[in-house]
Amino acid sequence: MHFSPDRPTFFVNPDYRPMAGANKPVIDPATLETVGTIAAASDDEIDAVLTAATKAQGPWKKLDAKSRAKHLHAVANAIEAADLTRCAELMVREMGKPYPEAIGEIANCAPIFRYYAEMARDDAGKIAGTTQAGSFQYARYEPYGVSVHIMPYNFPILLMCWTVAASLAAGNACVIKPAEATTLSTLDYMAVFRSLPEGLVSCLPGGAATAQALIASDRTHAVAFTGSVAAGKAVAVACAERMKPCVIEAGGSDPLIISEHAPLEVAAAGSVTAAFHLTGQVCTSAERFFVVDAVHDRFVALFAERTRALRIGNGMDKTEICPLVSEAARAKVMRLVDDAIAHGAKAVTGGRIPPAHDTGWFYEPTILTGVTPDMAIVREECFGPVAAICRVKDFDEAIRLANDSPFGLGASVFTTDLAEAHEAAERLEAGMVWVNNPLIDNDALPFGGWKASGLGRELGRQGLDAFRRSKMVIIDHKPAIQEWWYPYPDSWFRETGGRKHV
Repeated sequence: MHFSPDRPTFFVNPDYRPMAGANKPVIDPATLETVGTIAAASDDEIDAVLTAATKAQGPWKKLDAKSRAKHLHAVANAIEAADLTRCAELMVREMGKPYPEAIGEIANCAPIFRYYAEMARDDAGKIAGTTQAGSFQYARYEPYGVSVHIMPYNFPILLMCWTVAASLAAGNACVIKPAEATTLSTLDYMAVFRSLPEGLVSCLPGGAATAQALIASDRTHAVAFTGSVAAGKAVAVACAERMKPCVIEAGGSDPLIISEHAPLEVAAAGSVTAAFHLTGQVCTSAERFFVVDAVHDRFVALFAERTRALRIGNGMDKTEICPLVSEAARAKVMRLVDDAIAHGAKAVTGGRIPPAHDTGWFYEPTILTGVTPDMAIVREECFGPVAAICRVKDFDEAIRLANDSPFGLGASVFTTDLAEAHEAAERLEAGMVWVNNPLIDNDALPFGGWKASGLGRELGRQGLDAFRRSKMVIIDHKPAIQEWWYPYPDSWFRETGGRKHV
């Protein structure tokens, strides 16, 4: 069976299978037209996926590292050879991102499969100094079994590949639960996995109930989740109740500091991307700006000038600012902006629905000044095209206010002062810090947050270790009776009043 956006399906490698559930339309957030249909997985469909995954994982975990790496390189080859045009167009029409970002995301996932293909060949188990003569003592790593991947809508393919590549490299089977908003593009992408063993990778559409069923199942053994803080906490609790390991990337409200030593032209240009990339729907978007008083007005002027040049429209056109994913997402942004303005903030740009785009869930890129740390827009995650600017007296106050948050995913600084750069890296309470170049990631470095922004890490060796468990092994190659084994010799006891005490 071939994949069609108009026919609800799920995927069990290498096949697409029809779904029995009620059809649900997928709506284009730019035009409000129907893109296709999806359905939520039934109990029987969940069972079929888990049965196939369990069967496939047994032989997969027994493969030697070189053979497993060959399979992952084959996936990378398939990604590089595939015509991903339809997948990219589906993503644009499902969730609204600009087409260049969609095609770039889904085409550039091959390197992570190559990275983990080779990383897993270097097991990195530890041989320890022995605690006993004649004993060989070491640690080895083994897969958990079947991993569940609960994905977000903003980077549905890239973030899925981050954790799936690591989990496969570790020896697990993978079940992907795509975001409802990007189910079609995720299903379309599944064809790149067809070179893998039958049943090893599956894609199971559905909502929260499907995710809950997968987490609760005794046939799943590890969970990767990316999404909101509230949902992340629920996933972490559900996993904890079952002693099931999880990786949680739960977003945040990232700060961006503009020092008095900032290169202002560069800072203004970088801030546009940091705040408005993907219409602000990036977990690491800069939402809270702390601008030192000495450069505040000049920075705001440059930032506003560049922001006003951004084009608003459908992601299939030549635009940078596309609609938010849903009416509810836009309503939250509007609530936070309106609240800030009511409490004294000023909209230098935006702050409204663009008059030329009254169909769809559009909102103008918005810069607010006069924001104070007690406003809701600073305390909550906005997840929209809004930069909330607080004026601060100096770098120390900027650091203090940046840390005054329940979140701790990423943080950015613009400065040409080397001391400030190092101070920021040391003092900012976040899992990632960028100086003069926000939003960058690296396959070889851990990605994840502090505080309410998450648990565990994706990417790097930590990303691989998230999907495997360690085992201590001690081998005595010259078996001998040990002196500390029972029974103890009498000489080990002391006598007191006719009684012996160890």
